[in-house]
Amino acid sequence: MRRLFALLAVGLASLLAGCGYNEIQAKDEAVKAAWAEVLSQYQRRADLIPNIVNTVKGEANFEQETLTRVVEARARATSIQATPELINDPAALARFQQAQGELSSALSRLLVVVENYPNLKTNQGFQDLRTQLEGTENRIGIARNRYIKATQEYNVLVRQFPINLTAMVFGYKEKPQFAVENEAGLKKAPTVDFGTGKK
Repeated sequence: MRRLFALLAVGLASLLAGCGYNEIQAKDEAVKAAWAEVLSQYQRRADLIPNIVNTVKGEANFEQETLTRVVEARARATSIQATPELINDPAALARFQQAQGELSSALSRLLVVVENYPNLKTNQGFQDLRTQLEGTENRIGIARNRYIKATQEYNVLVRQFPINLTAMVFGYKEKPQFAVENEAGLKKAPTVDFGTGKK
């Protein structure tokens, strides 16, 4: 009887090892880790914005509408609960992406408008913040690409036979991909040069 139980245990372990369950777990954790990094970089950007806005506010006659758009876009972007479950909900992920895109657009507009203010262009505090923002945008791009790759690997795995059967039994579904309307434009890290006016 013990021998039969031992054989059953070995058979069950072999079956589970061959069904892809452990690989699904590993890929799922990789997606979660990549998503956490994306959120960390977006939070880093959100944390820079109040300092940028306060520095720009000090400039006389700076376009109030531009500042208001940045502040409102940041408020919308940070109001979305960016939980790990967000990556399993296509509609919630789309709302998150839209809010982050609006914030990117508002920041781009702010940096273009700054061109009209020579005092800001020579303000060392603003230059330091601009450099930090540029670095953060680069980190966002890298984190986003890692997330896209991790999600792609996970999605391919859970669709492969016979692993797709294991995924179905344990409730693992494809995850929505992190994509944006102007993906080609976002893959290129933004360059902000206050001397030439190019972005």
